[in-house]
Parts: sequence; structure tokens; C-alpha cells
Amino acid sequence: MLISVIVPAFNEGRYLDGTLSALNRAKALVRSERGIQAEIIVVDNDSDDSTVDVARALDAIVVSEPLHNIAKVRNTGAKFCNGDVIVFVDADTLVPDNLFARIADAMSDSTCFGGAVDPEYRPMKPAVKVYVQLWRIIGKLTGMAQGAAQFYRKDIFFTLKGYDETLFMGEDVDLYWRSKKLARRQNGRVLYLEDVRVVPSTRRFDQWRLWRTLLWTNPFFILMFRRNKKYWHGWYTAVPR
Repeated sequence: MLISVIVPAFNEGRYLDGTLSALNRAKALVRSERGIQAEIIVVDNDSDDSTVDVARALDAIVVSEPLHNIAKVRNTGAKFCNGDVIVFVDADTLVPDNLFARIADAMSDSTCFGGAVDPEYRPMKPAVKVYVQLWRIIGKLTGMAQGAAQFYRKDIFFTLKGYDETLFMGEDVDLYWRSKKLARRQNGRVLYLEDVRVVPSTRRFDQWRLWRTLLWTNPFFILMFRRNKKYWHGWYTAVPR
């Protein structure tokens, strides 16, 4: 098994060091314990900071995608991967050392099409802490999984035609749901791993006003405007650095 890790990155020089260092530890552990190899591909989304330098210094493969569309950035990375399992990790997300070993365990079952890893958000604001915990419960009840860390068999990913590039928000949840539908039709399964957790950055929630967080994470707002790029400029390209 070869695991390909795709990390989309736009001006993430400040956070990418921690993310790639954690991924490299997970890569070294799964190689030493299981003999499984992993490659890490950073998709530079037209950055003008130290993103590319940091990626290369930490032994990542760097490819380029200039269009600011997170779905397309992830899909571009997938086109360059060599692995039979693709893992998508956000550039500001820390992974545990045993992440790849756990994913390898899951994917050793041929009926497993892929899945997602439980995110552990650690915001500073008390109100936001309560809010993200509520959404964690809602996510479990509705079968929703975000894209801080998702994984798929390569053939399944391309059968589904990857992330929907017409979506500017919620493309991760959309792909997860589509993979579950495909799995049900083909007697497969999609896993949500709760025994390992990734830690995404909460910089948006920590620095934005509460109303802004509540608006942009509101499912009704997302459903109404997820195909309209102008509403999501501030989510990706104006994120706090």
C-alpha cells in the first residue's frame, strides 16, 4: 500500500511547518511499523509567502494550482498522486502519529471505500467551544464529515469525479455523502474514525466576531450560497494569518 497525502495550501507558511512535521512523523511511524510508504504532496494555491519553501524544506512534493477553488486544488493534488489511498489534510491541521497506521488498518478491508477522521476543535472563546461541540453532535447524527482529514481509495475517488468544483463551500461534506451513497449501492462502507483525532486550527473562530462564525457555518446559508463564489472570498483568501 502507498498512501498519498494531499495538502492544499494558500499562504500557509506560518502553519504548514507544524502540519508537515506531524505528517512526517506519521509517515515515519507507518513505515517503521508496517513497511507502508507515504508521499506528501503540497498543492501551492498561488501563494506569495513562504509556503513553497517550507514545503520543500520538509520533503514534500510541491505542485501548483493557481485557481482559488478549494475543490479544484484538492483535485489537482489527486491527479499527481501515486498512491492507491489518498488522504486529504488541511494545511493548518495537526495529525496524530498513528494516523496513517489507523487509515491503513481501515483500508486493509477491501469493502472500505474511505472515510473521515474526527476533528477536535480547540477554540479559545467559550461560546464557540459550546457551538463546535454542538455541531460535532449534529454531525454524528446526520452522518456529516468535514474535510480537515478525509481518505479515499484512489479508484473510488476518481469514480466519484473527486470534489465538486462547482461548490465553494461544503465540498468536503458533499464528497463524503456521495461516497456513502456509492458504498451502499456496491455493498461497501465508509468509516468515520473516532479513535484517532486531528486538530484543525481555530484561528477563524478565535479572531472573527461570533456573528460571522455563526453565519458562515450555518447549514442553510451554505446550502443557499455554496455555488456562489463571491460569498466565500473571506473564508479562504482572507483567512486570518
